[in-house]
Amino acid sequence: MSVCLTASAQQPEGTWSLTPKVGFNFANLAGDINDNSMKFALTIGADAMYQVSPTIGISGGLFYSRQGCEYSGDRSSGLNMLNIPILANFYVYKGLALKTGLQPGFILSANYKQGDTTNKVDAQTLDIGIPFGISYEFSDFVVDARYNLGLSKTNKGNGSVRNSVFQITVGYKIPF
Repeated sequence: MSVCLTASAQQPEGTWSLTPKVGFNFANLAGDINDNSMKFALTIGADAMYQVSPTIGISGGLFYSRQGCEYSGDRSSGLNMLNIPILANFYVYKGLALKTGLQPGFILSANYKQGDTTNKVDAQTLDIGIPFGISYEFSDFVVDARYNLGLSKTNKGNGSVRNSVFQITVGYKIPF
């Protein structure tokens, strides 16, 4: 008697796939800012990918992402973002991909919370970052870990505050 188990990895060359994902961010703000620490927050969205060759895929995504940071003394900064990661996926081993690209994002809303009081903050509309990370695909499930290095400032006015986000997501790849 013989048993055969297969682990599917990247799609065949010339095919498309859609991967709905859910996960979490360890978000922070970097730059001209003090007394801040990481904020644990939600991200949800999907990536569409075209498999260019057996080792290269190009993907574009759309994600709702909660970002910002925590401060000492029951204070926090919150950014509600719509991120559009555009990535090159380099498959270095069956199912294992290294990825990098460009991520434009739109700040939908920004707020500052202290205790029970929340105030709206005037923030930039466009956020640009460079994401890079790694993913592993097994039986159409995808685990993705990436870091997004913010290039543009999120605040208006003096100083420069940028996003700094480590993100982990889990998804299911659907070929089409």
